[in-house]
Amino acid sequence: MPEGPSIVILKEQAEPFKGKKVISVTGNSKVDIQRAYGQKITDIKSWGKHFLICFKDFTIRIHFMLFGSYRINEEKDAAPRLSLQFKNGQLNFYSCSVKIIEEPLDDVYDWSEDVMSDSWDAAAAKKKLKQNPEMLACDALLDQHIFSGSGNIIKNEVLFRIKVHPLSLVGKLSVKQFNSLVKEARNYAFDFLEWKKKFELKKHWLAHNKQVCPRCDIKFTRAHLGKTHRRSFFCTNCQELYT
Repeated sequence: MPEGPSIVILKEQAEPFKGKKVISVTGNSKVDIQRAYGQKITDIKSWGKHFLICFKDFTIRIHFMLFGSYRINEEKDAAPRLSLQFKNGQLNFYSCSVKIIEEPLDDVYDWSEDVMSDSWDAAAAKKKLKQNPEMLACDALLDQHIFSGSGNIIKNEVLFRIKVHPLSLVGKLSVKQFNSLVKEARNYAFDFLEWKKKFELKKHWLAHNKQVCPRCDIKFTRAHLGKTHRRSFFCTNCQELYT
């Protein structure tokens, strides 16, 4: 599943389509995608893992789920969920969720929850965490209403950075680790963005999908943890368990 930084990259790549008129709409989505026919894109936005194509009176929301993908100005050998054709270009989306949003986006999204946004509010994230002291650290970093855009890579890498076991309770973290959890969620997201643009993200992974802890030189523990049962990679020696 693409995480927030990858959606920011898509947003930047799709910027040239702002102001362009849709001349053809195809795809096997069951929503009324034909509404986009003849319409001009007024803006391109993102919120966490949501890619937003804005028109005058509605927005098309793309969520890539686990296996979604996209192509710009080219096609895959697969049926698109949504394909928007322009005079000089095309946007194609595959194996994703497509939704029509009727409301103004400011009524739908809290932009301060997005770790990639200029409106990110660390204090608000801390407040929500304090309201959920029994939440596991691994679940907190995947909660899209606390850290919108954070996914499994960010989760594993942040917890390794701050030396916190994924099964730690948020309410039991030390003040230092609590503050670091919030700070590094955003910091790592921007590191992710930089490395992804350089096509070297995996080279910088220290924990995610790794076998051995680079700090302790012992085998990582791998387990499906938390309410989402997503894969966690962690060191039982240097990542402290707060319970």
